[in-house]
Amino acid sequence: MYMKVQREDVVRIPPERLGEDIDAVARELTRTTLEGRIGPDKALTLIASNIERQGEGRIVHGDGAVYQKVKYDAVVFTPVLQEVVEGTVVEILKFGAFIRFGPLDGLLHISQVMDDRVDVDEEGQRLIGKDSKRDLRIGDRVRTRIVAVSLNERAPRESKIGLTMRQPALGKLEWIEEDRAKAEGRTRKRRG
Repeated sequence: MYMKVQREDVVRIPPERLGEDIDAVARELTRTTLEGRIGPDKALTLIASNIERQGEGRIVHGDGAVYQKVKYDAVVFTPVLQEVVEGTVVEILKFGAFIRFGPLDGLLHISQVMDDRVDVDEEGQRLIGKDSKRDLRIGDRVRTRIVAVSLNERAPRESKIGLTMRQPALGKLEWIEEDRAKAEGRTRKRRG
């Protein structure tokens, strides 16, 4: 889920940068040190803007740097359990597919692709339903639900996010439309 929040944090301004415009340095360091990182609220900071210094910085004995408190607006992304997300298949492996949604990737395990038994065509880079013959390929757009979240604060791109498509209205977008059309056809026949 994307949100815009206001945050306060502290950035370290190294001694060799103290002769420069301190406001500009604080803005630059806030962006470079906090964007792309997971904060204490378990949200990945994507963009930091409207950065303002708060008061005077503190010098820590033996360091020589100034630790400056800053206040800023942040656009953050937090994967939420049970959230429905749309994404794109970016990789097919023998155990499932990786789906990119927003700034992160999630694993769609082979057991969570569909209710049908799934075969893997590693050469063709696709997952195929044994009975339904539906296939999933790199580049396909899908709708999934987040079922597990384990964020890696040191390396956000290595976070582990589990996904499923084994519920109504989830799956490859084309499958969802096909299922909807079939359901509407059955409803019309009952009425007629």
